Amino acid sequence: MKISQSLLLAVTLLAGISIPAEAARYTVAIQDMAFGKAPTSLQVGDTVVWQNKDILRHSATARGGSFDIDLAPGSHGEVTLKQAGQVQVFCRYHPTMKLTLTVAKGSTK
Repeated sequence: MKISQSLLLAVTLLAGISIPAEAARYTVAIQDMAFGKAPTSLQVGDTVVWQNKDILRHSATARGGSFDIDLAPGSHGEVTLKQAGQVQVFCRYHPTMKLTLTVAKGSTK
């Protein structure tokens, strides 16, 4: 017997069971010696992909050590956000490059 997705969702909602929101993926480009804009609506569990479009090596390094991604020219790396709050990000090679990520606790559908 095959149950439709909408019927399953209706039964789940009526039973008071929460369904975790699906994690999202966001890309931050690094180009011209700068981080691109910080994604809005970040939540715990989301993934940020750091893409180095520059001709120089960069890093996406979080103050406090929650992540440190080394990025050769033309490469990318990613991090899954594990805590809510503000994350101060900088480049180890070019400390004037900075970005702030604001991460919410997350929600359910």
